[in-house]
Amino acid sequence: MNIQTLTLDGKDFVILSREDYEDLVDVGEANKISERIRSGEEELVPSEIVNALIDGANPVRLWRNHRGMTARELARRTELSAAYISEIETGKKDGSISSMKKIATVLGVDLDDLV
Repeated sequence: MNIQTLTLDGKDFVILSREDYEDLVDVGEANKISERIRSGEEELVPSEIVNALIDGANPVRLWRNHRGMTARELARRTELSAAYISEIETGKKDGSISSMKKIATVLGVDLDDLV
């Protein structure tokens, strides 16, 4: 990447080729992501969710609440017991991989978002 700098009126500017600029911002990829968000294929994660995760909130409970789902409904839809869901949400159990996959599917998130 060939980058040049220029100072005008005390402000520094960066000059680069159009090709390098497009590689840098990858406009096409940004448009694809925007389309996936518009179509509902992808979603933006609200800052409240991100901040709560950073603060250590249980991701299963957090996503379940975000989806407006009760623990009983999650249990029913995953075919897991409500007690087991509760133990996962309170940290008493980690949850098996197969259980966490079921929960991720019902909550519409990646397994990585829960573990």
